[in-house]
Amino acid sequence: MNQRRVTRLQIGAFGLPSIPISALGLPIVVYLPPFYGHDMGLSLTVVGTVFMMARFWDVFTDPVLGMLSDRYPTRWGRRRHWIVMSAPILMVSAYMLFMPTPPVTWVYLAGWMFFLYIGWTLITISHMSWGAELSADYNERSTIQGVREFLLIFGMFTVLALPAVIENVSEAGAGGAEKVAAMGWFIIVLLPITIGLAVWLTPEFPSTQHQQIPWKRAWAIIAKNRLLQRVLAADLLVNIAPAITGSLYIFFAAYVMELPKSASLLLLVYFIAGFVGIPGWIRLSHMAGKHKTLAIAMVYGAVTLPLVVFFPRGEFWWLFIGNSLYGVAYGAGSFLLRSIMADVIDTDYLETGQRRTGLYYSLLSMTAKVGAALAVGITYPLLDLIKFTPGGENTPETLNLFMAMYVTLPAIVMLAAAAVMWRFPLDRKAQLDLRRKIEERDGVHAPHNASDAAAAVAQVGSAGGIADQPAD
Repeated sequence: MNQRRVTRLQIGAFGLPSIPISALGLPIVVYLPPFYGHDMGLSLTVVGTVFMMARFWDVFTDPVLGMLSDRYPTRWGRRRHWIVMSAPILMVSAYMLFMPTPPVTWVYLAGWMFFLYIGWTLITISHMSWGAELSADYNERSTIQGVREFLLIFGMFTVLALPAVIENVSEAGAGGAEKVAAMGWFIIVLLPITIGLAVWLTPEFPSTQHQQIPWKRAWAIIAKNRLLQRVLAADLLVNIAPAITGSLYIFFAAYVMELPKSASLLLLVYFIAGFVGIPGWIRLSHMAGKHKTLAIAMVYGAVTLPLVVFFPRGEFWWLFIGNSLYGVAYGAGSFLLRSIMADVIDTDYLETGQRRTGLYYSLLSMTAKVGAALAVGITYPLLDLIKFTPGGENTPETLNLFMAMYVTLPAIVMLAAAAVMWRFPLDRKAQLDLRRKIEERDGVHAPHNASDAAAAVAQVGSAGGIADQPAD
């Protein structure tokens, strides 16, 4: 199993759908909330509530679709057909959300958001699971997920180039319909092209056949998995921080920093910095381990974000420097946690004999969405509370409170994520031990013997410092 390698071409092709995935995900956090709250005339509280409830809908759909992904393979594999099926759902919902015809009601927004998240769940869970199953190697998993994150960020700053260009040739506001429509067409055109190349050029490797165990017992094992609990807690925190800054950024740049014409261009700078930083985080993870690299990235982000408090307002180059410094940390948490989750799945596989990659990544996808939902659902009502008015006059006190929200909340959350992951016990040595025991078990025992696996997990826990995960 550990001899199976993937080529650079296959890794690159696998990552291609990340471009439209991120081109869709970024506007959902950054552009659509202010677009519907300003251009479409809905109140900020209504917009925040709709986006939060749409995200929480995935708390129910993610595990269901994750289990379907694991249980119902086709002759093309376990993941690729789900990715293909997601394309028309995302294309239709993107058209309706990015090119609405006013007047728009909250029912219209909520209905298409729920529809979009079904397609979003299908493609993100299947794509992450496919990547986790491409390799069993500790470092190669970081490379695969790092390339995926690299292309995710590439998609972000590519789609951001559209509103940045329009900003400099048009008088439309920061959430203008022209820019949102351009992003929508970018997504609609790229989805079928990148998905087609990925499923054509990158294989799926067959999984070891195994007996199914009852789902009640399977969920009990998951609930006892201390490693999983820590990864999910860290992922929730890691996603809340950028979601707060992302959901507030357009208003922050335009009204607090007094740079409305440069908002999208400076956000593009942020993502370019994240894009440039990914290879460094991959290299550091190979040397220091994934969990410590994640903690270092979070501390770095928590230190660099508050620098904006000291910058003069209305000065392009100062915010350029701030976004560049802070942006370097962007993306590190996402790809490292997805690589770590692939290692955590090995502990479950050793104990149960089942490859439930889709289910585990559905939980990771769920925490990411809950984090984004909390960010929008909390910050937008707070904007109403501090009497912030998009497109109107705001007092210095209101703008100072806005600055405090933008800086303090994400910094606290990032430091909490670093604390959760700093002493994470599943390091390179423990994962290699897990792989050895899995290969020994699969080579000797067929079908899988649950009591032998439980004993093996206990031995790995003792050797690698992993929290106990007893069988049900």
